[in-house]
Amino acid sequence: MIDSKLLLQDFALVAERLRIKQVSIEILEDLQSAVLVYKKAKLELEELQAFQNKHSKLFAQYKQEGKDTTQLQQELEHNKQNRILVQLNVDEIEANLFELLSLVPNLPDMATPEGVDENDNVVIKEVLERPSFAFAPKEHWELAEQNGWIDFEAGVKLAKSRFSVLRGMAARLHFALIRFMLDHNQQAGFELAVTPAIVNAQMLFGTGQLPKFENDMFRITSPLDEEDWKNELYLISTSEITLTNLYNDTIIPADSLPILLTTQTPCFRKEAGSAGRDTRGMIRQHQFDKVELVAITKPEESAAMQQRMIETVSSLLSKLGLAHRLVQLCGGDLGFSASNTVDIEVWLPGQNKYREISSISNTQDFQARRAKIRYKDKGKNRLVHTLNGSSLAVGRTLIAIMENYQQNDGSIRIPQILESYL
Repeated sequence: MIDSKLLLQDFALVAERLRIKQVSIEILEDLQSAVLVYKKAKLELEELQAFQNKHSKLFAQYKQEGKDTTQLQQELEHNKQNRILVQLNVDEIEANLFELLSLVPNLPDMATPEGVDENDNVVIKEVLERPSFAFAPKEHWELAEQNGWIDFEAGVKLAKSRFSVLRGMAARLHFALIRFMLDHNQQAGFELAVTPAIVNAQMLFGTGQLPKFENDMFRITSPLDEEDWKNELYLISTSEITLTNLYNDTIIPADSLPILLTTQTPCFRKEAGSAGRDTRGMIRQHQFDKVELVAITKPEESAAMQQRMIETVSSLLSKLGLAHRLVQLCGGDLGFSASNTVDIEVWLPGQNKYREISSISNTQDFQARRAKIRYKDKGKNRLVHTLNGSSLAVGRTLIAIMENYQQNDGSIRIPQILESYL
């Protein structure tokens, strides 16, 4: 959630940064007006409360001194009725403001370039040379059918389209990759955790999935009434949700920062890509496994932490011998909660293109404000910065290995570093 104080203090700055995310100035003007209305109503309530406090003390003094309290009692009763009405108004205005704020994305930081979509993203660098083949490399779904590794028809039979079943060596590689990734992340200083694959709506609000992206989520329970929305349950779309929200509504001791976490979970997404795109294979699935990195830091340390996380993921791909590149996302391609994102794209020779396999995002204090994650600094509570990134999407890593390690006869060589995990 953006800082409403900053909106009032420097509207031009907020408008300029959110213009990069294609947020209209009309939306921000409505939000600014809502903030001002709230502040005015809140001030009126505070004045009535101050009157109540002052005259309550005076009432007690009059009684002790035996003075007539009739008029004072009437004034207090009248003030009380006014306070009730103003409080109801404040609550209504606050709910409206909260709803408006919850739908506004995070401000891009100064390192995020302008741009409309993925075509305006900026390549930072390429890592490792792309492999060359003496034959026309096949796509992963062709190799899967030839080697009997992935059963797409079984996935449809068991569930629906965009589900699949791994068999034999593909299944062994799937679990080998998870163990390898988690070992790598722990060696890089990230603590291993195991979290649920189901969360309540309040946690999804904290990291920014709700309310804006509710249609992308698999909801598994419905509320008894509108007031009970926080207790609705959803399947997670990423373990960023669970790892970050471990500290929801928490004040963290400063000497406990940074907190570095990693885990593996299944992830579930209704929206699995654009219609007609990646319809073959398992590039875009409704269910997939992912190993995640999450960091919670002091504000002044988050930029350096983002670089550390990028290096952790890049070195993972390098150990697997997979060519990849780092891409700075432009404002138009930036996620809702992100202030800065660097995508890591792996080379897929069958497709003859780089494809995203990880996004390392710094959300700064955006998620922390929504989820009330703070740290104690010199006696004051301050908002932390939160970061997250895939390390890696397991299915896409398997696809990358299949396409990059394919042989002329259609067989697939296993990266040496994974042999001990099989």
